[in-house]
Amino acid sequence: MPRKLPFYEFIALMAMLFATIAFSIDAMLPALPEIGMQLSPEDLNRAQLVITAFVFGMGLGTFFTGPLSDSFGRKPVLLTGSFLYAIGAIWAWYAQSIEGLLMARALQGLGVSGPRVVAMAIIRDLYAGRQMAKLMSFVMVVFSLVPAIAPSLGAVIIHLFEWRAIFLAFVLFAAITGFWLFIRQDETLPVDARIPFSVKNIKSALREISQNQMFVTTVAVQTLCFALLMATISSTQQIYDITFDEGVRFPLWFGATAILSSSAGFLNAALVERLGMRFLISASLTGLIAFSLLALGLNVMNLMSQDVAFYVYFLWTTGIFFSTGMTLGNLNTLAMEPMGHIAGIAASTIGAVSTVLGVMIAVPIGLAFNGTPVPLIVGVLFCAGLGRLIMMRVARLERVNDTA
Repeated sequence: MPRKLPFYEFIALMAMLFATIAFSIDAMLPALPEIGMQLSPEDLNRAQLVITAFVFGMGLGTFFTGPLSDSFGRKPVLLTGSFLYAIGAIWAWYAQSIEGLLMARALQGLGVSGPRVVAMAIIRDLYAGRQMAKLMSFVMVVFSLVPAIAPSLGAVIIHLFEWRAIFLAFVLFAAITGFWLFIRQDETLPVDARIPFSVKNIKSALREISQNQMFVTTVAVQTLCFALLMATISSTQQIYDITFDEGVRFPLWFGATAILSSSAGFLNAALVERLGMRFLISASLTGLIAFSLLALGLNVMNLMSQDVAFYVYFLWTTGIFFSTGMTLGNLNTLAMEPMGHIAGIAASTIGAVSTVLGVMIAVPIGLAFNGTPVPLIVGVLFCAGLGRLIMMRVARLERVNDTA
């Protein structure tokens, strides 16, 4: 059995690995207007693709990092991913066209799939069940605080230097987390538990995964939750700036959203062992549906002043991030619970499917921006509503498993 780090150091390390993703997305948000004006002046909406290209690359990378970590160990794959991430950041620093920047961001995403997937496999190597869900709640608390400071940090970097310097901050962040992992965290997958890397073994694992109804169903819900989150993140800077003329103070509002929504992690940690993961997911999606219907009605019927509309939007997006804190960690745990013997491939499948399909859903929602929040609200409502319907299937599967 590998040595466990002290509990709170382990939480901090895993949270920082996951936070690489949030930092890479949210620190870029204040730079989108300048990127659009410099590299895509003919179509400013294309600047959003700086976010989705990164996430799409991450989704593609997750197809491979899990199986590789099952074969060669967690640490080598994770550290290699961090190296690729840093190379992509340096390329983005030099990119002179929007196409080059998007390719560099995709490479960054490919690299960050190492920390994203392998961190989840490491957690599953050491913890299981509701204990894992509780640990993930604390990880998500730390992880969710990164968006509170990342846009402000990005804005400071832009003010002191220029937007390209953000990519050097990414390199530094990857170096710190990689070194921390290298010197402190033992390898969690023993040599005798590794699965030889072969197409046959991957096919066998994927067959087992695809036949597990709980896994397939919870990943479908996670895909929809990820889609509504990515649609919100990619659209929100434009809405603050263009719709509400709050572009200058966007980092502060976004930070407030992150801080307020981080309470979801504490609430989930306090309730998950008593109420269960499925109940919390379903309740969170139900609340988001109700809030989205209210926001949609108020916007469509034009019943609000500009100031009131702004605060409704702020509270609604905070609700989306809060819902994410109550759903994604629990959905990951539900899906991973029966997959401990193939944790790497299972984590890869979750990440790849939810990310790639989630981005495919999120991109048209983001590009539908018409100067109002209405397209985003409709997209979020669709994803949350469908996710809630699928959770009814999860409830039936739980009842079947309990009686088996």
